[in-house]
Amino acid sequence: MTDPTILWFRRDLRLSDQAALRAAAEVGPVIPVYVLDDETPKHRKMGGASRWWLHHSLKSLDQSLREKGSRLILRRGKAATILADIARRSGAKEIHALRHYEPWWRNAERQLKDELGGDRELVLHDGNYLQPIGSVTTGSGDPYKIYTPFWKALQRFMPPHEPARAPQKIDAPSEWPESDDLDDWDLPPTEPNWAKGFEPVWTPGEEGARRHVDAFVDEATGYDDGRNLPSEERTSRLSPHLHFGEVSPAYVWHRVTGPGREVNTFVGELAWRDYAQTVIAQFPDYPKQSYRDQFEAFPWRDFRSSTVREEFDRWCQGRTGYPIVDAGMRQLWATGWMHNRVRMIAASFLIKHLLIDWCEGEQWFWDTLVDADYGNNATNWQWVAGTGVDSNMFPRIMAPLTQSPKFDAGDYIREWVPELADLDDDAIHDPEEAGCRPDDYPRKIIGHREARQRALDAYAKVKN
Repeated sequence: MTDPTILWFRRDLRLSDQAALRAAAEVGPVIPVYVLDDETPKHRKMGGASRWWLHHSLKSLDQSLREKGSRLILRRGKAATILADIARRSGAKEIHALRHYEPWWRNAERQLKDELGGDRELVLHDGNYLQPIGSVTTGSGDPYKIYTPFWKALQRFMPPHEPARAPQKIDAPSEWPESDDLDDWDLPPTEPNWAKGFEPVWTPGEEGARRHVDAFVDEATGYDDGRNLPSEERTSRLSPHLHFGEVSPAYVWHRVTGPGREVNTFVGELAWRDYAQTVIAQFPDYPKQSYRDQFEAFPWRDFRSSTVREEFDRWCQGRTGYPIVDAGMRQLWATGWMHNRVRMIAASFLIKHLLIDWCEGEQWFWDTLVDADYGNNATNWQWVAGTGVDSNMFPRIMAPLTQSPKFDAGDYIREWVPELADLDDDAIHDPEEAGCRPDDYPRKIIGHREARQRALDAYAKVKN
């Protein structure tokens, strides 16, 4: 029988438009493998919300593989070592995988090539992004640093490839390697089960992702206006499905675009994923290091202080006294996701109202978002903070009490901050100022004008 080929799954948990799967299946028998590797990423191992998603996505993937005559092999440990061992034991000469750009996965790919030696080969394919990262360059051949010219250049390559169908059948090897039991990994939380609100909201897996795309197609034309209105929930909510690769961006692009369909704003958001990966490919430490050197000396408040930690905890818990911020943080805890406009408001509040280093917020999002993405998360935080390669200016401080009525967030606040549910639209955005703050809702952690001035004073110390 033909020697098997190993298919290495990471953040590409689908069978359709899966270039690595198609290449492996064309050779002969395939051994699909997922390795839960917490060693290679070190402090960047997946957060709690992502692990909940991963559990359900892997379960769905295994079921899909079994319907094709295959199955998913699960192992836990250092990916390079485990994959090389499976290759030697099974006689596999090739390991196929989609390219990933997080620094730990690039390290793992190099380590795997070393462990395989000259007799076996790691074959990498593209498919997680609209274009291979690094292929969209300036006239001088350099990667872009700023989003707008990047997006203009990327459009020359669009539309992306036509998405390929899943293979009808996947040949199995004559002998399967040993596999862990998914339940033994204890990925979903149990004591306590803080993710109990996730299941009514999400359906991880390729089938759930495609249903989600189908439901969004008709909404995509209204995305430009609707994406800023948290009460209307007109964002795509595709980010976790795209992050885990349950659906390819090429598939999403072709489903939502078409003659007469104005979806430029939405496809621009798809392009932002490519841009974020382009940034971390250039600056691997972007999620923990400000790009602009002046912020090395920024006078962030001391995170070791009990007062600062208490204020950070209040931000995490949605108890800041600013309803739009609190609604977003509670939505995040309850569902593992937060409306995009509110993410910016909540992030700005931590950075500029509380003067807490953006890295602390980035870490909290990394642990609590089901769509926590190394590139997207860091690029968005640095944009809000004004510290990034392409970012808002630090003195542009979002005013939560203005943003909330501007984007009609009243019903959103009522849903996530039930203490305020009985307030009318005139009072709900700032109940303390309106004189009707309920006793069980906290006072503002800091006044807006006071916070704004403190932030501007801090910035004045480093702006030159």
